[in-house]
Amino acid sequence: MTVYFIGAGPGAADLITVRGARTLASCRVCLYAGSLVPRELLAECPEDARLVDTANLDLDRITQELTAAHAAGHDVARLHSGDPSVFSAVAEQMRRLDEAGVPYEVVPGVPAFAAAAAALKRELTVPEVGQTVVLTRIARRATAMPPGEDLATLGRSGALLVLHLATRHVETVVDELLPHYGPQCPAAVVAMASRPDEVVLRGTLADIAELTREAGLVRTAVIIVGRTLGAESFPDSHLYSPGRDRPAEGCAAL
Repeated sequence: MTVYFIGAGPGAADLITVRGARTLASCRVCLYAGSLVPRELLAECPEDARLVDTANLDLDRITQELTAAHAAGHDVARLHSGDPSVFSAVAEQMRRLDEAGVPYEVVPGVPAFAAAAAALKRELTVPEVGQTVVLTRIARRATAMPPGEDLATLGRSGALLVLHLATRHVETVVDELLPHYGPQCPAAVVAMASRPDEVVLRGTLADIAELTREAGLVRTAVIIVGRTLGAESFPDSHLYSPGRDRPAEGCAAL
């Protein structure tokens, strides 16, 4: 049997993918992050499914649940918030399953930064303003950042930064980025993106920390900093340019 790592999306239950919902409905066991995954999604599970909230389980306990379900002949849905490819801690789970000889697959989901961009009604890559998005975090209570991935280093690129797990330390983020982006650089914080209690803060590096403190945001949020957030005057994308070579009418593009 198979373990399916499923991206549940950023929060709204209807933002899980069709594949994710169908896979969830086919699994007799579901392990889910109770503090992050909307409980409405559990209604997709079979009525007799075993549901395990992993919020208070360590890696060993989670691995035991996965391998025991596999041994019993059950497919397992391992439901993660957002998309499993970013800050999901699936790598160590996969490593444990490899060691145990348990097969697994990954079903991608809508990541938090995409939901935040939608809430802001912004494209994060804008022609001749910014074409690079860096997904990162800061090191506090979590594992240390690798050399060269601190904010001071990343900030030198001038690229748009999306910081996960950093809202509690927004003052530190501002202090480290100010020398590279300047106080008037657009910044935003989006909390609970796509959920009914979504909070969207728009500002600059000069005031985003104060706005965040006033709103009382400390978790389930991303900080976004970069020029594309405020871009108004920019050229149209070459994608739809009249001068772009296009296939002849009736011919499919490769």
